[in-house]
Amino acid sequence: MNKTDLISVVAEKTGLKKKDAEKAATALFDTIIEKVAEGEEIRIVGFGTFERRERKERTGVDPRNKEKITIPASKVPAFKAGKAFKDAVDQ
Repeated sequence: MNKTDLISVVAEKTGLKKKDAEKAATALFDTIIEKVAEGEEIRIVGFGTFERRERKERTGVDPRNKEKITIPASKVPAFKAGKAFKDAVDQ
């Protein structure tokens, strides 16, 4: 399922026009991205938690020439599914 398919399902389930469902979905995704990028945690009870995690600098190996390289520290998005989400997938 891609974003267009998701918007179609949301529009059908809510009775909204596809254009309105797209605006709502886009606003939701944009807000999640913006807030997680700022370092905020977004917790949606029953669904899950979006957060930013920090990776430390580490040593890796270049697969082309087997030389050791330094992988710089970075910030990455992370999602942890909530209990209700996990239970629904497990059935």
